[in-house]
Amino acid sequence: MLNLFRIILISVFFTLTLNASSYTFNKNKFDEARKSYTKVLGYDNRSKEIKYLNQMVYYGTKLNKKVYKYKQELNRLKRYTKIVKKKVTTKKQKKKSISKYSIQSVIQEKNQITINFNKKISKKDIRYFKSKLSKSYRYDFDIKGKFKDAKPTKLSMSNIDKIKIVQYRFNTLRISFFNKYKVKPIYIIGYKKIIIKIKGKPQSKVSKIIPNMFKRNIKGIKTIVIEAGHGGKDAGAVGPRKKYEKTVVLKISQLLYKELKQKGYKVYLTRNKDRYVSLRYRTKVANKRNANMFISIHANAARKNRAKKARGIETYFLSPARSARAKRVAAKENRGDVSSMGWSSKNTFLTVLNQGKITASNKMAIDIQKNMLYSLRNKYGKSTIRDGGVREGPFWILVGAQMPSVLIEVGYISHSSESRRIYTKTYQKLISKAIANGIDSYFLKN
Repeated sequence: MLNLFRIILISVFFTLTLNASSYTFNKNKFDEARKSYTKVLGYDNRSKEIKYLNQMVYYGTKLNKKVYKYKQELNRLKRYTKIVKKKVTTKKQKKKSISKYSIQSVIQEKNQITINFNKKISKKDIRYFKSKLSKSYRYDFDIKGKFKDAKPTKLSMSNIDKIKIVQYRFNTLRISFFNKYKVKPIYIIGYKKIIIKIKGKPQSKVSKIIPNMFKRNIKGIKTIVIEAGHGGKDAGAVGPRKKYEKTVVLKISQLLYKELKQKGYKVYLTRNKDRYVSLRYRTKVANKRNANMFISIHANAARKNRAKKARGIETYFLSPARSARAKRVAAKENRGDVSSMGWSSKNTFLTVLNQGKITASNKMAIDIQKNMLYSLRNKYGKSTIRDGGVREGPFWILVGAQMPSVLIEVGYISHSSESRRIYTKTYQKLISKAIANGIDSYFLKN
């Protein structure tokens, strides 16, 4: 009996010792996990939070502690991690599906190629360069994007010997033009498309004996006359710090002249210095040159009580005015008109205007206004450049022109900040390029 009692005592002792050491071990582990969990809380490291919470639940259960709160937090973290992983995967999948083929289509219509994108594009998405080969000229357009049908697509133009389209690099589509004679490539960037057109046809010996007028028609070269408003004794509107309308519109007209020349157009200015030119002479130049387009450049102005608010760019085409605003602007621009045509004669003329000319002028005004807004807003922001819209108005400077014609108000010279901007070289270059692009756009469509 004594021996049995001793054995029981020894076994109880060992059990108590074992339990004590096990309790100590579990308690130490629980305390370590709790300290580590507290430390990682400030670093937003969810994987480690989950690790230490798991340990706290495991060792806490062995210690008979209440671990309900730890389990709750653990489940919340696990659910959150699953949601985040799902969102990240979905975003990646979406990005892949969108960016895989950024070019939707390449379409050829007559002598122009249109590249349609599934995203907004800018000048950064296209590079143009030319080179002289041994027996021909090469013109390359590198377009940022991937086109799945690059290989099977075939392109051809009547004035180009050969066109090649390849997916040059993973994210670069190259369209190359090869021709024996020099041509003039132009491109227009829209919201989600690029239009490429090649101006000019191969010259032959026969073409040398054709009169100039017919030669121009064969080449498809358009003639444009630019009229810089006012001049000389007629200063036009006067802005803050004696800034004259006649000065700024002449500078913009001269820059526009250079832009259009570079694009391959025949261009004429009604004045290239500060001098007064009669209304009859201005339209006579356009009619004598058999121009395809007449552009009149002006700067707007508002009365003193509206000078702080009135701003924006506008494009007008000749038509009987349908709004009080158009009449006010027309009255300002018509002030310098010394033509012998009286008000009643002009009004009669407006009522019998050729509808075809009005329609063409309206289309041209829309393209120019759209390109000006796009270019200027990219530089100065949408809120800064106000859209005055395309409007009809009885501008006498446009009356005598026998071709589609528009009058552009490049901004308000009476507005303090807009006046300063209009007088900067940056603004003048931007708006002249935008007008040139608008003219390109009009001729490509019509």
